[in-house]
Amino acid sequence: MEYWVFGYGSLMWRPGFTYAAAEPALIRGVHRALCVFSFVHRGTAECPGLVLGLDRGGSCHGMAFRIEAARWEETLAYLRAREQVTMVYREARKPVMLKNSGRMVEATTYLIDRSHSQYAGKVASDDLLRLVRQGRGISGECTDYVFNTLAHLREMSIHDARLEELGQRLSAQAAISAG
Repeated sequence: MEYWVFGYGSLMWRPGFTYAAAEPALIRGVHRALCVFSFVHRGTAECPGLVLGLDRGGSCHGMAFRIEAARWEETLAYLRAREQVTMVYREARKPVMLKNSGRMVEATTYLIDRSHSQYAGKVASDDLLRLVRQGRGISGECTDYVFNTLAHLREMSIHDARLEELGQRLSAQAAISAG
């Protein structure tokens, strides 16, 4: 049996686990979205930011990592500690297409739990901007999270139109504030 992990956000460039191979991949039926209220890393319960989740519908380009069988249990424990802090995500095994080889594999990934209180849903553009601008948590500012995500997605030749639009709006507001 092969073990794979699909990453769509920071797991793509900062997986934090040992892997045997990595390949660009595509998952269908879900899309990358700023749909998770962040109460810890990029905000607080009183002043939440937003972080990425995989929400239903569409597709998502990301990265698949093959894990050696001997390392699977430690990798899974690490992922659960990292991704399941507030249980806002559901761990799932989903088919992903490896883009270089065209192979289909089953990969463990983390989908947003729409019934969780931190699920933000589809956030209107102005609310998205406000929530990202206000978010500050133990891992820093939410604006930094968005710009870092955009930079890494661009390096990987992944275009995310909604994040690009948000990045442009954040840059424009920062320029206005700077005077």
